[in-house]
Amino acid sequence: MTPTPSTGATVGTTGPEGGAASHRLGRVGIWAGGFDHLPAPEIRKAAAAVENLGYGTLWFPETTGREAVAQAAILLSATRQITVAAGMTDIYARDPVTAAAAQRTLDEAYPGRFLLGLWDSHPSIAEDVRGHRFGPPAATVRAYLDALDTAPFGPPGPPAPPQRVLAALGPDLLALAAARTRGATVLGMPSAYTRTARTVLGDDALLAVTQLCVLGHHPADTADLARSTAAAALPNRRELLRGLGHRDPDALDERLVDALVAHGSAEDIAHRVQDHFDAGADHVSLHVMTPAPHSPSVPQWEQLARHLLV
Repeated sequence: MTPTPSTGATVGTTGPEGGAASHRLGRVGIWAGGFDHLPAPEIRKAAAAVENLGYGTLWFPETTGREAVAQAAILLSATRQITVAAGMTDIYARDPVTAAAAQRTLDEAYPGRFLLGLWDSHPSIAEDVRGHRFGPPAATVRAYLDALDTAPFGPPGPPAPPQRVLAALGPDLLALAAARTRGATVLGMPSAYTRTARTVLGDDALLAVTQLCVLGHHPADTADLARSTAAAALPNRRELLRGLGHRDPDALDERLVDALVAHGSAEDIAHRVQDHFDAGADHVSLHVMTPAPHSPSVPQWEQLARHLLV
């Protein structure tokens, strides 16, 4: 039997008819970090599977693969009601007028189903790949938000601007998310940091977190992949991890690996998801890592759904 969608976080916005529409995120979603490795027909099937399993939101990033808004359109057209969230839309990939028009276009076509998450990018991507000068993150994002707020849009659209969130790790961007957007999405941090993020955001802002996961029968079966996943997460998180008491993150001791990556059985991962909720998260998405990153993680999503979507 297919699980029914879970209830949970709602991001309010205004629909094209002037009535209330909402992004219903649900309590648990899927972060599809590997969709750029799959052909379009496969991501359509995978998106439909995420929806049919009952997850509330399908998240994906933007780095150097598909353009985020075009990919969102593919996923929205392949599904019926799930929220599609471009969780890390690179601010250097399109100017604010284009970004505002793209968001409003999808919001007009799929009311309440597209959520834009803005990302301050990375120096190597902004400069070496995209040819821009990387600016101070908080100031650059603030200026981008200013331009989004005043961007023109000609076709009929929502009377109020569609909602957006910031992909944020440090306190500066979290505070900006609380002040200027609906909230923040925090990717790949321990549940202990969720409590910190909630404190910075305050009680009213949306806090959506993404948990790195490796599913297996026992933590010993998943230790190697969990360790390599944690190592890949380190570069942007070292100082924040030191603030959580991990004095030498580069040592990648077992305590740090376990804090960054929920690994083991579905029950183990479900406990970690609950840890995030207890720490103040409104929504948790699961970034499931497997030894075959170029294949959709549908069996793992299905197994986790049986434990989390009840």
